[in-house]
Amino acid sequence: MDQVSQDGLSPYEVFSRKQWSKLRADTPLTLSETELAELQGLNAKVSMAEVVEIYLPLSRLLNLYVAARQELYKATDLFLGGREQKVPYIIGMAGSVAAGKSTTARILKTLLSRWPNHPKVDLVPTDGFLLPNAVLESENLMQRKGFPESYDLPALLRFLSAIKAGRRNVEAPVYSHFYYDVMPGERITIDQPDVLIVEGLNVLQTGKPPRDGTAIPYVSDFFDFSLYLDADLNILRTWYIERFQQLRETAFRDPDSYFHRYASLSDREAHKTADDIWKSINLLNLEDNVLPTRQRADLILYKADNHEIASVALRKL
Repeated sequence: MDQVSQDGLSPYEVFSRKQWSKLRADTPLTLSETELAELQGLNAKVSMAEVVEIYLPLSRLLNLYVAARQELYKATDLFLGGREQKVPYIIGMAGSVAAGKSTTARILKTLLSRWPNHPKVDLVPTDGFLLPNAVLESENLMQRKGFPESYDLPALLRFLSAIKAGRRNVEAPVYSHFYYDVMPGERITIDQPDVLIVEGLNVLQTGKPPRDGTAIPYVSDFFDFSLYLDADLNILRTWYIERFQQLRETAFRDPDSYFHRYASLSDREAHKTADDIWKSINLLNLEDNVLPTRQRADLILYKADNHEIASVALRKL
């Protein structure tokens, strides 16, 4: 984790895997092997040892943070005259394509939901807030899908604002990776969870503040805690190509899949196609928009080439 520990001036405290695992304390393992298998992504394999050594300490930390924030909310509520408004604790999760964000988010959701003081935990991927393909095509943005300009940012900000205002039954759009598009008319409803995990590529991105000091909210302004999944660029490229190859043998074979045209490619052709997509879209977005936000995260999980988390950097308070 040289990126966050230079010259002793880093705002982070960095832990090796062994050091971090000791912070589990007496946190019970509430996840079975069967459940873990169901939570994993296509090529983001997580072992039970990983859950015990990395995710249990992390769930303990987040449980402590949520409990502390709940007490702060109570104090603020008392100060404001007892509005009795439930405010969810929002966790943001960022990182590259193929870094394993979805798997990490699902595991955390499950573990956090089994702590007694916040049993209701929801998960919202920001993919649902991408502009529909028809809009992206009309604005010549299909090759920029996943870049900041391809999202309906006002809709995402309205969603988060409603969640933080304690509103009930807040709806979010649904995205299909199979159809590679936002699904018309489909919604998920978030109804005052104790914890909400918001997962996406660019959720930690900010912009240049206006000179007149006018307030402009960023997505991360609504987060109580944020994580970044990190890995070497060459490792991420390998994982992306491997996932593409696996999808070519599975989902891409369905004629209704948006990427069905890739199913008939040879291994060599598929490798080249995936590599070209990685370099022209995903790597460009990562270097320009995603990676620069890493240092804004409260916690960074650094993954090795075997998908295991090798070290953890926690922002100092």
